[in-house]
Amino acid sequence: MRAIALILTMLGLAACSTDPHLMNINAGRTSPDEFAILPTKPLQMPTDLNDLPAPTPGGSNITDPTPRADAVAALGGNPAQLSAQGVGAADGALIAYSSRLGRDGTIRQTTAQEDAQWRSRHSRRLLEVLARTNVYYRAYEPMTLDSWAELERWRPTGVLLPAAPPRNRGVPAPAAPERSVLRD
Repeated sequence: MRAIALILTMLGLAACSTDPHLMNINAGRTSPDEFAILPTKPLQMPTDLNDLPAPTPGGSNITDPTPRADAVAALGGNPAQLSAQGVGAADGALIAYSSRLGRDGTIRQTTAQEDAQWRSRHSRRLLEVLARTNVYYRAYEPMTLDSWAELERWRPTGVLLPAAPPRNRGVPAPAAPERSVLRD
């Protein structure tokens, strides 16, 4: 009987947590991440030894794994663009127009702080912890965008919607999916 009371007391205290990490319940673990281990590239002789980077502690090596650049190259992109700095020439007019009324350089930090405050005010309840349910989607339900309703709103205006199947191909319209949370 004491063991049951002790377990219930521990569960009750654990449910009182104000941890804002709603989706990541294992955020404090210290075990290694098995998916973070990347194999190195095979050793090979460069065409010109002058192309080798200078050896520096903590510096990069040509055999170091570059998963993002490898993924970009596999999808047909230019991996050199990953290190490009600044705004491209094609996007200059868009940036100028969108920032014509000013912009806040700390908007990401501001929204992250507001989100953490909102989630701390709407934290999990005892039964949700005991049942191991996730309240993330329920908590953000009022802030979701119904993509199919937006699609129907924009279609009559003549805007091209390349991600949506065209109506004139005889393809039946798909069933409306569950509403998804907007992501950055």
